[in-house]
Amino acid sequence: MLKYHLQLTGLAIALSTLATSSFAQSKFEGLYGQVAIGYESINPTLTNTPISVSGSSSTIPLSTSISSTSGGTGNVALGYTASLNKDYTLGIGAEYYPIDSSTDNYTSTIAGRTESGTYQKQNAYNIYIAPGMNVGTDGLAYFKVGYTGASIKSSQGSASSTENLSGYSLGLGYKQFFSGNWYGFGEANYFSYGNSVDNQRATAGTRTLTWSTTLNANVYNLLVGVGYKF
Repeated sequence: MLKYHLQLTGLAIALSTLATSSFAQSKFEGLYGQVAIGYESINPTLTNTPISVSGSSSTIPLSTSISSTSGGTGNVALGYTASLNKDYTLGIGAEYYPIDSSTDNYTSTIAGRTESGTYQKQNAYNIYIAPGMNVGTDGLAYFKVGYTGASIKSSQGSASSTENLSGYSLGLGYKQFFSGNWYGFGEANYFSYGNSVDNQRATAGTRTLTWSTTLNANVYNLLVGVGYKF
């Protein structure tokens, strides 16, 4: 009898563990894809060193400035969410922003002469992890932290160049199922792009001119979208 009692006890423990494991699975667990649209604000900073002249201790004054810009944005994303327990999840994902930002202006003033150009953010992406907390049976609140990158295309007259920026991202969001495996969501995100230093060189007669320009940017966006959990 003791043998059968131990077997029944073991079976009960196994079923209890299985039930707990099943209960721990979040409705959001699995592969997902989503699209979003929204609004973004781009706040860049442009600084420079004076122009050094070879064979001379003197420098040529150089100053730069760049305007902030804002407008519509949107992304597509693919990711996976895993259940940690009945309350918490952990997601990973990657998102791409196919919509280029609106263009805005920058200026450079050399020895009192000012020239202007335009810039535009392009090809932004973000790779992130997203700890989450289940809200009821159909909701998920989550936090995002990730690695982000973007290209900045600048144009001045007939000349253009592209610089690649990278940095980190932070975000907060909420998802809610509304029909079957379809869910809606809203997010607020912050992207910090670190310094991109462009060392430049030019010649003037027999002299060589050298200087550097540093670009960084902070970007904020608000997004709403729809997704599907496979």
